[in-house]
Amino acid sequence: MLLRVRVTLPDRPGTLGQVARTLGVSGADIVQVVVLERLGGRAVDDFTVVWPGAARVERLMAGLAAIPGVRVDGVWRAIGAPTTTGQDAELLAQVAANPTDGVATLVDAVPGLLAADWAVAAVVPVDWASRTGGGTATVGHASWRAPEPPVLPEITPLRARALTGVDGGHYAVAPFGRAGLVLVAAREHSEPLTAAGFHSTEVDRLAQLVRAGAVILGDRLDLVGAPPVTSVT
Repeated sequence: MLLRVRVTLPDRPGTLGQVARTLGVSGADIVQVVVLERLGGRAVDDFTVVWPGAARVERLMAGLAAIPGVRVDGVWRAIGAPTTTGQDAELLAQVAANPTDGVATLVDAVPGLLAADWAVAAVVPVDWASRTGGGTATVGHASWRAPEPPVLPEITPLRARALTGVDGGHYAVAPFGRAGLVLVAAREHSEPLTAAGFHSTEVDRLAQLVRAGAVILGDRLDLVGAPPVTSVT
């Protein structure tokens, strides 16, 4: 199976090599490495690996944690091949080419781009500010593998941010800036795997996609979650 492994490690020569060797010895075949952050002598790296289905993930986590200065932030299942920001422009081109299905196109693509389990376009009530807890969001479109109904965190259409639910699931949310529409990406908590929370670079990437999508789609966003119009004869 395909796994995403996130580690925080000392930003010094040799440490990345130790992590890579440990992954290899444990049976993981590295497909991609992405540096999410380098700050204050520390780095946060995401490894996408092919992992033998019969192997125990606990062995992998223990091996990584044994490297001095290395912390395992999360290990979780990826639903597709790793992608980079080059796919973002292609996705937005697809949205522009077929704006009628633009929101659905964004929602369906986001889990693969951000190594998430699922995503939804949620509609927050227009009077959310006057409601206790912000009101209950409704789902305008859900991606494949989204639960029915999806369990959403308390979201308000204010700013892009990362959230952690009471069940341990992680969420990234980004508002479209109109109609109370918010795109929500989720990583579920499932033993023995423990997903990492969304990094700030991932939240920024989601926010950029949503802002660009909002510019392309314009007034069409007002139709998301609206009841269908039936003709009267």
